Amino acid sequence: MSDNIELSEYTKALIETLKSLPVKKPVDDLNALEVSPTASFFGLLYEKIRNAIEYREESLIRRAAIERILKRRWLLNPSLEGEAENILRELLWARYFPPGSLSEDDVEKVQQILDRYLVFIKKIIAGRDQKTKETFTQFLISLLTCEIEETLAPQEALKREYYMYFIFQVLKGKVKLVDEKDESLRDLYVFLAVDKFYFKSDKNYLRYHLFKLLHGKLSEASEEKLQKLIFSFPEIFDFIEKSLDSAYIDKIGKLVKKEKAAFLILEEVLETNKDNLEEVLTSKSELERVVDDLCSKNYERTKEKVKTAAIRGFIYIFLTKMGLALILEYPLSLYLYGKVDYFTLSVNSLFPPFLMFAIAVFTKTPNKENTKRIFERIVHFIDKSPQYEKKVALITKKPKEKNPALIFAFTVFYGLTFVATFSLIFYILDLLRFNLISKLIFVFFVSLVSFFGYRVRQIAKEYFLVYKQPLYQPLVDFFFMPILSIGKALSQEIGRFNFLIVFFDFIIEAPFKLIVEVIEEWVRFVRARKEEIE
Repeated sequence: MSDNIELSEYTKALIETLKSLPVKKPVDDLNALEVSPTASFFGLLYEKIRNAIEYREESLIRRAAIERILKRRWLLNPSLEGEAENILRELLWARYFPPGSLSEDDVEKVQQILDRYLVFIKKIIAGRDQKTKETFTQFLISLLTCEIEETLAPQEALKREYYMYFIFQVLKGKVKLVDEKDESLRDLYVFLAVDKFYFKSDKNYLRYHLFKLLHGKLSEASEEKLQKLIFSFPEIFDFIEKSLDSAYIDKIGKLVKKEKAAFLILEEVLETNKDNLEEVLTSKSELERVVDDLCSKNYERTKEKVKTAAIRGFIYIFLTKMGLALILEYPLSLYLYGKVDYFTLSVNSLFPPFLMFAIAVFTKTPNKENTKRIFERIVHFIDKSPQYEKKVALITKKPKEKNPALIFAFTVFYGLTFVATFSLIFYILDLLRFNLISKLIFVFFVSLVSFFGYRVRQIAKEYFLVYKQPLYQPLVDFFFMPILSIGKALSQEIGRFNFLIVFFDFIIEAPFKLIVEVIEEWVRFVRARKEEIE
């Protein structure tokens, strides 16, 4: 069997675009935005605490911070005049960008974006009812914050676009929409599925990337185009929101998730072998060696990521949910039952971290057989032969109408799993002499920890090309699905009313950042006086 790989046109194009990726010029010392170490220390400390109470994917944290800072600045200064520098300084304080990486040029670019969007928003919401104003404004803020982040990190954005195009080209030939004749819609849903399930984009990112794909950057639009966008904005908004809600995205997402491990390793191959990329990709033996090495390193890194995610998940649960529940358990037990059972209080305090620890310890990582499958799949991705497209065809279609009797039976059975699971839990807690308050708090803890544990396990699955479930998995699912469902509801629904987030955003952040800003200004003032003396 030949050792050579004949690269596809899409692979060659990807290699060329990565080679031509513009290198960001280092910021001139005289032009760089400087922040004092003191202000940066407090700013970073605050952001670490703030991010701990609102669990997000790592890739989403910076954009969310930009939005939070922007909204606060906008509330204090509705014209946003001169706010670009303040926003960038806050981002530098929190190390969302390395010290010395942003300049006065970046301030000017961001201020122009702010001014352009502000004018556009005012024209869009003029004469509309309050609900529509709020909806359109939030939509445009999501575009604005994404564009600011992209402007400040252009290389990241370009690289993402290159990989997006490559993955899109590799996968689109495997997708056929039975109920849609329009090829462009097929391409649109594949694009969104790759963005959502490979790059982990949330709805704000998806909106921005789709708007940019269809209409370009809003800040770069000509006056003539802006007028057209203003005129047709309601239709644009409806189309984007409808597209994001399409059932096709999640269906195609199954294919993306199935192939994600191989694409992740291929991306690392391209990133770590820039000097001899063609030699590595055109030789099966060399590519296999590189893939094996990268897989081994990533499996080890995955173990560390699982530990980190488990710790973050526990901190989040403790700060936002456990603290409140434990505060309630003591006084309520004392009030309703006249005593506090320290045994149950200890169990409710110690069992959640133990459970999270156990989930992290027993989460397994891939093996050598998985590495071999990843290598073979990468060869299919980059090879000129269309074997990959012909081998598997994914047909997506709208759900068929199901038998009402079956739906009813499955709903009843699913309800019985809740009864069986929680009856067993309450029976065991009765044996341990838990009172009703302690029982509810125990269920509260276990549900949340199980849900976050499930998310932690998904990190480990990221590098599994084929994940084989154990034989006992259906039995585990029977008892744990109800717990996971409750945990998800507690995390997402109740999380919307997280009192700590409200407390931080409205009571702590504004005055705290004002103090940090005063410290920053004082340091700059003293430095200027010292320069005058020198």
